[in-house]
Amino acid sequence: MLASVSRRRGLAALAALAASPVLAQVRIDIAGVGGTRIPVAIADFRDESRSPQPIAAIIRADLERSGLFRSVDAPGALSETTVPAYADWKARQADALVAGSVTRLADGRLDIRFKLWDVVKGAEIIGQAQAVLPDDARLAAHRIADVVYEKLTGEKGVFATRMAYVTKAGRRYSLVIADADGEGAKAALSSPEAIISPTWAPNGRELAYVSFESGKATVRIQDVQTGTRRVLADFKGTNSAPAWSPDGSQLVLSLSREGGTQLFVINRDGSGLRRIAQSSAIDTEACFAPDGSKIYFVSDRGGGPQIYRMPAGGGAAERVTFNGNYNISPAISPDGRTMAYITRAGGAFRLSVMDLATGQSQQISDANDDESPSFAPNSKLIVYASRAGGKEVLMTTTLDGKIKTPLLVSLSEVREPSWGSFAAQ
Repeated sequence: MLASVSRRRGLAALAALAASPVLAQVRIDIAGVGGTRIPVAIADFRDESRSPQPIAAIIRADLERSGLFRSVDAPGALSETTVPAYADWKARQADALVAGSVTRLADGRLDIRFKLWDVVKGAEIIGQAQAVLPDDARLAAHRIADVVYEKLTGEKGVFATRMAYVTKAGRRYSLVIADADGEGAKAALSSPEAIISPTWAPNGRELAYVSFESGKATVRIQDVQTGTRRVLADFKGTNSAPAWSPDGSQLVLSLSREGGTQLFVINRDGSGLRRIAQSSAIDTEACFAPDGSKIYFVSDRGGGPQIYRMPAGGGAAERVTFNGNYNISPAISPDGRTMAYITRAGGAFRLSVMDLATGQSQQISDANDDESPSFAPNSKLIVYASRAGGKEVLMTTTLDGKIKTPLLVSLSEVREPSWGSFAAQ
């Protein structure tokens, strides 16, 4: 048996999950000490009280959570029309400055403007404006944070992307979609039966997941905009652990239709089912490499659960993890450089990362009950489920583990996060 803990999805009997109320508020709490971070001052936007969301505070939290930025105090409100006193900002040891304004338009929309300045060079970097409905003010702030992140690092930001996760309130399970900071949560599906293993399609419009609503584990696909659902896999036995191919044309599944649990690939329309791993072992928790050439998965073929990889079309498998006797839940970064996974150390389940080029691994968590890692689409952050203060929480972490941000969901629990692609906005 690959696992005796019901929380390890796909490794036991796909037991029901415990989670938290959908409407719980999320509080950001930065912990840990990072390396060199860019000092940036983000002033309160002029008239941002006209927005239902604290624009500047959201931008600050986004940038700090990335692990690459450090907030510099910016007293008072400033707008994009400000002429920065660069010497003063240099004295505050800021390398960059962000300021903006919020104006309510006649049609009720908000005109949100901002500028980003390079304090060191004494020059404007970019200015932008967006007119949004009040309900989209938080998304507008995330988009500004993405622009600032990209202009100062040269890489795309992920703050306007979305996450999916599973909650449970009483006897009711929900598939929840939220902003990348855990806020703005909305239930895409509620059911009295368990929902597990949500995973985003590359197009950002669909989620595959496992549902028990028919009395057994079946894989379904749901359009998150329309709510339209369809059954992808309802074969004899258990249907579990879906994962999309990079182009979205196929999914890899774990099916027990032939006895035991083996890996199969199926087209997104439900056709073309074929088994790809010929083993008498339990094979599960598969995921594609970002170039689609390989599949990583968990197997007990060596006597205990370890991570293996094989050609996506089937073939010989090679073992990837060798440290410890229990390694599960592989997730490959979109740039193909890093694998996140869960390792058992003593009685604790902890998040680890591996450099796939060198095979070098390190544990980046000292918690006892981590699970379900998922990478941000820019490969710079990982979201995972853990336990803190006796509650289930979602955590984001930098790849070195130095800056962790618990997304604290009050009252109860939350499980199985999946970070969407850049298209999931």
